[in-house]
Amino acid sequence: MMEKIAIALFIATYLLLLVLPKFRAHIALLGAGLFVVAGIVPLSLVGTLVDWNVILMIAGTMGIVSLFIASRMPALLADLIIERTPNIRWAVVALALFAGIISAFVDNVATVLMVAPVAISVANKQGVSPVTSVIAVAISSNLQGAATLVGDATSILLGGHAHLDFLDFFFVHGRPGLFWIVQAGAVVATTVLFWVLRSSTQSVQPQGRTQVEDYFPTLLLASMVVLLILASFVPHKPAITNGLICVFLLIVGLLREVLSGGGFKVVRDTVANIDLFTLLLLVGLFVVVGGLTQVGVIDRFSVLVVKLGQGNIFLIYTLVVWLSVLVSGFVDNIPYVATMLPVVGGVANLLGVDANLFYFGLLVGATLGGNITPIGASANITALGLLRKEGYEVGAGEFMRLSVPFTLAAVCTGYVLLWLVWGGAV
Repeated sequence: MMEKIAIALFIATYLLLLVLPKFRAHIALLGAGLFVVAGIVPLSLVGTLVDWNVILMIAGTMGIVSLFIASRMPALLADLIIERTPNIRWAVVALALFAGIISAFVDNVATVLMVAPVAISVANKQGVSPVTSVIAVAISSNLQGAATLVGDATSILLGGHAHLDFLDFFFVHGRPGLFWIVQAGAVVATTVLFWVLRSSTQSVQPQGRTQVEDYFPTLLLASMVVLLILASFVPHKPAITNGLICVFLLIVGLLREVLSGGGFKVVRDTVANIDLFTLLLLVGLFVVVGGLTQVGVIDRFSVLVVKLGQGNIFLIYTLVVWLSVLVSGFVDNIPYVATMLPVVGGVANLLGVDANLFYFGLLVGATLGGNITPIGASANITALGLLRKEGYEVGAGEFMRLSVPFTLAAVCTGYVLLWLVWGGAV
């Protein structure tokens, strides 16, 4: 009986998440509350079901990124790149690659907010439409979000669930990690982007360089990456270590702003830029998914996936990747990945295989696949919002003319390479 109630509450919660995206955090918390009221999750266990390491990592990273954006360092780096591009085609590709590099260490939406205004400025000064360059920035930032532990909320979710540290995204169990899979996809996808832009040959006129007066936020961001790497080498560390690193560096940055005369306005603005909506959404989802695990629903779903794949590992792997592409093309990938991580982990346990094949396949499909439609990723929605402010209404067809070939090139490359690298481990 309890299992049926849990399934019904989960389905209702997920449907409401789809229908009312502006209230996702409220819905997730309401769902979590109903799991407690129904007796599925004891109140005493609620705090243990939430991965506080993930929550603190996301909060700390968002705050540090806010300081980094305010320092104007990303705009300066983009200006330096544009100075070395001969025409619009190369400028768009260079900005897309730059957005990808930034996005490997910074949230995708934050990356778009950093780089898209630069792309719009370049396009306006050259007298061309900024639509293509802004879309390229958005889809490139989505692609690289899965490259490192701190690149995207879905990567942080994977790291927390599978106990993967920063370096595990590069090499794990003696095999190349997700970083190299994503880079291979990026190379192929960027080549496709370069071909799609073959008619954009207008020359680029140099523009002035952005002035940066405060390099401390850049140092903070670099320190976060270095400390996360060093933490990877510490055995038996507390599970909350990575989260504490990110929050500690954010506090250092905020204290420094106050002591250097920046005032509490900077602190207030930085805290306001931490996406409390996403954090509350994740807290609710952790409890909901934890409740499903408590009553055995996740185990049953894992068995169902194995049956659908007829016990064939390659078929199940293919199902995980391409179902993720399809779903994340229309649904925000955070609730999807949060739900599916324990499922694919259960599938791996049932089959007796290395779970990283399915974990990485899930992220390749869900993170890279979110590029297909304008609503498939928050970064896409943000990019189109910036274009709308500039007077450019971009339809789904126009967006997908660029996003579909780019995404399919990246996903197909990742899908094949991931199987070649990790398929042998099964």
